[in-house]
Amino acid sequence: MKKNSLYKGTLQNIILKLLSKEMKMYGYQITQRAKELTEGELEMTEGALYPLLHKLEGDGMITSEIQKINGRDRKYYLLTEKGKKQQAEQESEMKSYLINLQSIFSI
Repeated sequence: MKKNSLYKGTLQNIILKLLSKEMKMYGYQITQRAKELTEGELEMTEGALYPLLHKLEGDGMITSEIQKINGRDRKYYLLTEKGKKQQAEQESEMKSYLINLQSIFSI
């Protein structure tokens, strides 16, 4: 089993958490920050990331803005108020989930 398969169901939580800490990020930056924080364990692919970003934007959790960087357009993603609430709820649920897993796997 691939290690990344465990992360698959939590990618939305991870994206929202990263955006809550970094204020705004572009896609490649999100993938690299996740990889850095997990010491290379989580390699988020573009095929997984961008559909989720589009879904989150469609759901009103994030918004995007285009900025010109070195003559090229770069799309940055930012949390909306709705996204901030969702992120806080998901983080609380995730922490509870992790505590429960720790209890189970420590027996």
